[in-house]
Amino acid sequence: MNAELEAGKRRMQNDALARHLGIRLTEVKPGYARAFLEVKPEHLNGVGVTHGGTIFSLADVVFAAASNSHGPVALALNVHISFLKATTAGETLTAVAREENLTTKTGLYRMEVKDSKEELVAVAEGMVYRKK
Repeated sequence: MNAELEAGKRRMQNDALARHLGIRLTEVKPGYARAFLEVKPEHLNGVGVTHGGTIFSLADVVFAAASNSHGPVALALNVHISFLKATTAGETLTAVAREENLTTKTGLYRMEVKDSKEELVAVAEGMVYRKK
């Protein structure tokens, strides 16, 4: 197992919300992360579809893992998400974060959340501040 994945998994162990939601980080490498979530009834909103906060949290976890994969602590400055497709209980969602730009002070990332058919559920873009 690579050092970046180990560091990501250690950080995930400290992420109480990700653990509570059942988000599982499966891959981390410099500027990249992947995770999945099995949608359960407790992840649904009042109209029976996956809660936007659940989807956002999944995207945020891979964003955090990818942006912190270089070593320095990276903290979100902003995130914009667009929800494209509704899902329900029983679906497995996979999120991927990819680094688009990296400087000594900031990083820009694109996150995609897909369902088990590889169809886009949400896309997001986030920027981090990299602490020294």
